[in-house]
Amino acid sequence: METVEISPQIRDKAIAQIKADSDKIYQLIRVQLENLTLPQCPFYEDILDTQVYGLTKEIDFAVHLGLMDEHEGKEIVDFLEKELLNLFEMSTDPPTTS
Repeated sequence: METVEISPQIRDKAIAQIKADSDKIYQLIRVQLENLTLPQCPFYEDILDTQVYGLTKEIDFAVHLGLMDEHEGKEIVDFLEKELLNLFEMSTDPPTTS
């Protein structure tokens, strides 16, 4: 396999795009956490899972090309997966009464 030198500008653009895509997914999660509308929209979980899967593939590609460190990519995905878990737990927990 031929090694190609990647300019810092290209690397920075790739990472910026991945972070922008990650932020969009995070915002979708935050909106749901604020409104807890997941039970009324059963397909939302699938949509979010698909978004995270797509981002994971995007990160894998960037890592493979040497545009992003594997650890950095894993941190992004781990963060979103924790937020998703939080959302799903909050949406399935029964409300507490005082």
